[in-house]
Amino acid sequence: MGTQAARHRWNVPIALGAVGALVCAATACSATGSGSSGNGFTYWSMWKEGEPQQKVIATAVADFEKQTGIKVKVQWQGRNNLQKLVPALNTNSVPDLVDGPYVKIVPALVATKQALGLRAAYDTEVDGTTTAGQLIPAKYLKSVDIDDASGQPWMLPYSLTSDAVWYNAATHPELKTDPPKTWDQFIALLDRLKQAGETPLAADGDITGYNAAFLSTLIVRNLGPGGLQKVAADKTGKAWEQPAVLDAAKKVEQLVSGGYLIKGYNASKWPAQQQKWADNKAALMFNGSWLPTETSTYAAKGFQYAAFPFPATDAGQDSMRADFVGFAVPKKAHDAKDAQKFAAFLLNKKYQDALGVQAKVIPVRADAGTSPEMADVKKALDTAGSFHQQNDGVAFPGYNEKLFWAKDDDLFFGKVSAEKFTHEMQEAQAAYWKDQPQ
Repeated sequence: MGTQAARHRWNVPIALGAVGALVCAATACSATGSGSSGNGFTYWSMWKEGEPQQKVIATAVADFEKQTGIKVKVQWQGRNNLQKLVPALNTNSVPDLVDGPYVKIVPALVATKQALGLRAAYDTEVDGTTTAGQLIPAKYLKSVDIDDASGQPWMLPYSLTSDAVWYNAATHPELKTDPPKTWDQFIALLDRLKQAGETPLAADGDITGYNAAFLSTLIVRNLGPGGLQKVAADKTGKAWEQPAVLDAAKKVEQLVSGGYLIKGYNASKWPAQQQKWADNKAALMFNGSWLPTETSTYAAKGFQYAAFPFPATDAGQDSMRADFVGFAVPKKAHDAKDAQKFAAFLLNKKYQDALGVQAKVIPVRADAGTSPEMADVKKALDTAGSFHQQNDGVAFPGYNEKLFWAKDDDLFFGKVSAEKFTHEMQEAQAAYWKDQPQ
């Protein structure tokens, strides 16, 4: 995705455990929007003209129109397509098809019970050999619930986003064969880099979601997928005082006190520090799978993108982050039938390969090609035994922006100790839940 939107991917309030109730509240596919208007369908895309993903989808649109005779009226709106959708749902000018990340589709359509069940899309034949539904790896669905109350999926994913610790394999080829797998090994690597005169770790400190990704991932490493969700849901806040959570906070404190982070990270403005990382001014950067695309225009000559999974702690948890990007159909759609046909059409291998190789994203199809830049992340996803979502699915109203991320910045900037941070979180979370409607 483009740089303007991608930097907010760890800053978007999201849903997983909290979404359970929302998803279960979504109703099944109704007669509304289930037919074909005969005039083609309207698609509000999250991509803008000229973006690599847009070029792939535009090719698919042209092929679809030629093969089916169905007109696709595309509006390349960009990342605010779902934001525009919300008020449109109260009018008759509703698109038949939209796309976006899971984290944005949920509040726009699912939470308001306006997402159509997509059984027709899932049952559509793809490549003449299988159905769209059979191409969605079941392993991801264990941690991401996209079914409504009737068991119909409300989203058809076409790609994934993930995260990893990124580095330049041209300057650090040793990490290709011997990446750190544990936290102790990771700290040892940071020490070696520091001793060699390198800046170990870059971070753009003004992106609070990026900062919090360290702690949220460490809590998931200590408690397993869903662990942070349970901590945040504790109305007493006392879950923040459990040893595993304090240990995670101490590990963040260790990064700060160890002097491993790039100078000025706490006063930088995105994308200053990722630019320095891409110019070999820092060795490592923990960021999303979009980082190579974002930094490719200013990366040092000969930069070879490589990555390894965030290290495991003594708890032994090693899940990979996996977030869906895909299609949804509003219940008020006038031509949901043809919209679902196109949604399934994008899962043809031709377009999945193009998304992987040309657009350099991670296609949802396991057999699709990927670019060299994505090879390490794709391998990690293919071999992972479990998965978690961005921020472990914590999405309570205002919780991240006003509470968790704000206080985490104090820890990440070295303003408070791990003990003080967890104590303050306990008190603030108890107050947060006390103020919520019962």
